[in-house]
Amino acid sequence: MRLTIPNILTLLRLVLIPVLVVTFYLPYTWAPFVAAMVFWLAGVTDYFDGMLARKLGQTSRFGAFLDPVADKVIVATALILITEHYASIWVTIPALTMIAREIIISALREWMAEIGKRSSVAVSWIGKVKTLSQMFALWVLIWRYDEWMIWLGYVALYAATVLTYWSMVQYLKAAKDDLLAEENQ
Repeated sequence: MRLTIPNILTLLRLVLIPVLVVTFYLPYTWAPFVAAMVFWLAGVTDYFDGMLARKLGQTSRFGAFLDPVADKVIVATALILITEHYASIWVTIPALTMIAREIIISALREWMAEIGKRSSVAVSWIGKVKTLSQMFALWVLIWRYDEWMIWLGYVALYAATVLTYWSMVQYLKAAKDDLLAEENQ
């Protein structure tokens, strides 16, 4: 593995996970803002690592593997943090939905790759909009500056939840024929 700028950014995202957790739980008034900025920085590295990998010709198998792993782990971490903090069914259900969708779609992509049809379940625009809404909701709910911000976070969280279901249905529809095909005996 070559240590390229995109790979360094992806590794930085993994390093930011414990930093996010620690800052989230610090007992200071400034801690929610710092935790939100750590999460924001992780989101920025996610944007730039892929763009730079393509632009600089530094795509790698390592990066292609690690980038989605880092994305899913930091998002799952943030979802768990807000679920614990808000201790509400109205946050828990969307969080579980989003984590379950990531597991289902990751398994689907792996299975489709095994049968040589990975491109059938490539990332769609719905998935990208879902991710943007999800990242915004998490950023706002981690920061929790005031009541208005929290309500904005709830709205964004539910928009992301709707997009989560929509994108999952789209991926499953794309793979439906392969999923329902009878095994050749």
